[in-house]
Amino acid sequence: MNDTITVKELEQKIDELTEKSEILFSSLGINAKREKLKEIEHMLNSPDVWADNIKMAGLSKEKRLLETGVALFNEFESRSEELIIAKELLKEDDSMKEEAAATLVEVEKILSRIEFQKMLGGKTDPLNAILSINAGAGGRESQDWAVMLSRMYLRWAERKGFKTEIIDRVTGDDAAGLKSMTVIIEGDYAYGYSKAEIGVHRLVRISPFDSNKRRHTSFASIFVTPEIDDSVEIEIDEKDLKIDTFRAGGAGGQHVNTTDSAIRITHIPSGIVVQCQNERSQHKNKATAMKILRSKIYEIEMKKKMEESAENEKNKMGIDFGSQIRSYVLHPYKMVKDHRTDFETGNVDAVLDGDSLLDDFMEDYLLKYGKENEK
Repeated sequence: MNDTITVKELEQKIDELTEKSEILFSSLGINAKREKLKEIEHMLNSPDVWADNIKMAGLSKEKRLLETGVALFNEFESRSEELIIAKELLKEDDSMKEEAAATLVEVEKILSRIEFQKMLGGKTDPLNAILSINAGAGGRESQDWAVMLSRMYLRWAERKGFKTEIIDRVTGDDAAGLKSMTVIIEGDYAYGYSKAEIGVHRLVRISPFDSNKRRHTSFASIFVTPEIDDSVEIEIDEKDLKIDTFRAGGAGGQHVNTTDSAIRITHIPSGIVVQCQNERSQHKNKATAMKILRSKIYEIEMKKKMEESAENEKNKMGIDFGSQIRSYVLHPYKMVKDHRTDFETGNVDAVLDGDSLLDDFMEDYLLKYGKENEK
């Protein structure tokens, strides 16, 4: 860019960025966020807040999210001011062109981060995620694919600094595969990112289980809901629940314990079934199962609103649970391709390892389709 761009083109780009800065400042409500940040900081100095662990945790998270957004815009604002100064200097000395062009590239990168952050402005985007993996038809092949996906998402979460807790896991018939798994991913914007993964994931490879070395296609579905906290009211009538207890089982059919600590809850009106067998305590498993149920009911209500909105009809294919969203090809060539965005890479191993390339797939989808409208 430094060698090809003219001074006039550089000045024009600086003007465009200055205009974008003003639009972003208004649309993101930066002043309001700065005032809110001061208000929260003041509240966190109150002994009453520190006496309430739940309230303190909520305010601390809100403060952290606001700080991230405001700090990013502050950086953008500061570097943009440098560009304006550089533009004035260019009128007198065009030898400043190379330095100004380098600064422009940096400011454009910050702008991209801000625009992506704007895509995570939905009500539930900052929340934790409840991610479920379900193997498709095909027995051992699909169950092994589910294992590969579980590893991919767990490693992705670890790299992002998120905490994970597997709350339900049903192993395959030979104990090596995975029929289904549900994991809570805890971290800022865990749901905002991982909602891009909802849908059917397809694997094409030479099967390691086929002695004739034939090519097989396997499917597994991913479903993600936000972990709804107590600030969102979800009414569930106890009369609408069917609660079953059963003995939690481990790999190879061996029991985790000898008591009926695992919980399965059926919400009769919606037909939603959730279960948890992670803890030895029946009480803890029930609390976790209820948390998942609240999140699933909330997600259904949000999806109904989205389907009623004409603006979201164009996104329906992208967010529908039954859509085949991505293919991972290991043979006869290597490629991962997202069918919603056409974004692709030949570095399949990095994607399956939960590398930053997986972020690229998520971000490309979110930037293309924008944030979900949540009211």
